[in-house]
Amino acid sequence: MMHDERRKKLESFGNAPVILSAALRQFPKKMWLYKPSAGRWSIHEIILHLADSEAGAYIRCRRFIAEPGSSVEEFDAARWAGSLGYFYQSTREALEIIRRLRKMTFQLLIRLPDSVWQLRAEQPVGGDLCLEDWLTRQEQHIPHHIEQMRQNHQMWFSTHPPRKPATPSGRSAASSGMISASA
Repeated sequence: MMHDERRKKLESFGNAPVILSAALRQFPKKMWLYKPSAGRWSIHEIILHLADSEAGAYIRCRRFIAEPGSSVEEFDAARWAGSLGYFYQSTREALEIIRRLRKMTFQLLIRLPDSVWQLRAEQPVGGDLCLEDWLTRQEQHIPHHIEQMRQNHQMWFSTHPPRKPATPSGRSAASSGMISASA
């Protein structure tokens, strides 16, 4: 990867928590627990997944650098979501974990010399991966889940359309005589 291309990926990687926070402001909190189907995650669950994933990425990144050639473990995201009681965990704290760990990893990565980017680690699934390829995957992870949140919101919105505002007296415009005969 060319230096300029890597710099752009690093900037995108580093800005992802800010983009996530901005995206979350688009979705009403009352729908964060909405699940489009039994097999899909709610926004609340996605946020907790992102925190767990960020914690794992924090460790994996450092293993690439400090222990090249070592094995990096992945986690079973669906199993973690089902077993760790995501429903009872704080999204506020999860977002703080994402923000802090991403910032620390970003600060580490921007200072690395070019030679380090080709260091490799062994993954249980998928084989060898270099740090540069790992960055590409990580840079896309939060945006992927933001899109998943948008899809959840669209499905929720289609089944929960906004209510029409009531008139000040609570009566409809027609019954209150507000509609003129010429209308």
